[in-house]
Amino acid sequence: MIVDGFRVDGARLDEDARSGEWPWTVPAVAQLTRDGMRFRAPITVLVGENGAGKSTLVEAMAESYGVDVRGGHGARRYASALPKGSLGERLRFDRGPLYGMARGAGYFLRAETAMGVLEYMTGAGVDGYGDESAAEISHGEGFLQLFRGRFDGPGLYVLDEPESALSFTSSLALVSTLLTVTSERGQVICATHSPIIAATPGADIIQVDAHGFHRTSWDDLEMVGHWQRFLRSPEQYLRHLR
Repeated sequence: MIVDGFRVDGARLDEDARSGEWPWTVPAVAQLTRDGMRFRAPITVLVGENGAGKSTLVEAMAESYGVDVRGGHGARRYASALPKGSLGERLRFDRGPLYGMARGAGYFLRAETAMGVLEYMTGAGVDGYGDESAAEISHGEGFLQLFRGRFDGPGLYVLDEPESALSFTSSLALVSTLLTVTSERGQVICATHSPIIAATPGADIIQVDAHGFHRTSWDDLEMVGHWQRFLRSPEQYLRHLR
């Protein structure tokens, strides 16, 4: 077991012979194939509109790490009955000098399937998933149960829109969890629409859009500007819906 640390320095894609087809036509995927993506901080946050390609990228990263595309813990045999996607098959990580993987380390939280994974794992008695069945708790409580039980120590933690089930207070709890994970030598890659999660101290923010992806700051994020203006004056937005 390696416990000295964990670091992925970057990700890249080996080009597919069918590169003229989806998902290779997604601008962010094309740029990842051409230029790769460097990870400059323990926490990388991907932001962007629906359809920009955030989930496509993080799912491929989780698959390359060896996690079931539906989510679950890492450092285990690829468990899905489905074959890996074309991107997951071809995505390669550039591993830094601290790269290490403790058995069972890391996690992929995919919002759409997280509760199904929790229900299956608790039913099977797998350690780290808590004692309460997903059928007996809310989605938000289920996500928090996963964070408490599985986000711990060295490993790669990939999250796809975790805010979907979280309240304001629970989103802050997730930020605290991510900071704890990185203090314990874990690494985080998170796709989100949440300005709270994007504000995680020390996070490297990457905007994904119709042109590909680029680094930016929290203050310059379009979604942050929209939320600030909406909270100051909701009617400026809502009047256009009538």
